[in-house]
Amino acid sequence: MDVLYTAEALSTGAGRDGRVTTVDGKLDLEMAVPAEMGGSGKGANPELLFAAGYAACFHSALQSVARAQKVTLTDSSVGGRVQIGPDGSGGFRLAVHLEVVLPGVPETQARELADAAHAVCPYSNATRGNIDVTIAVSDD
Repeated sequence: MDVLYTAEALSTGAGRDGRVTTVDGKLDLEMAVPAEMGGSGKGANPELLFAAGYAACFHSALQSVARAQKVTLTDSSVGGRVQIGPDGSGGFRLAVHLEVVLPGVPETQARELADAAHAVCPYSNATRGNIDVTIAVSDD
């Protein structure tokens, strides 16, 4: 792979109950286990970061495929939901749901754009076959 960019982060403390920072100083977050998982919930957590990263990356891929198809997107958005739960073997699994909103784009075309974005998004490529990812499209 020809590397275009490298991001570096460091987790200190107790992982989910610690701190995460990036080498460039752009992120410096207190981490906390979600209250739903028995923690304080008073900080960020890996699932929040993954949801934000996947939503932003997928939105960028969506914009890119729309431009390539000469489709103008106005006020588009992508919401990301990451869920974590037991895998039945003592570990945990993730699931992702993406909500693509494309105002003014017919549903069939919106679905085609979302499918094309899913084919090129780096997060989608990294997770394909590893976790369940569902994608919903709407115009509002």
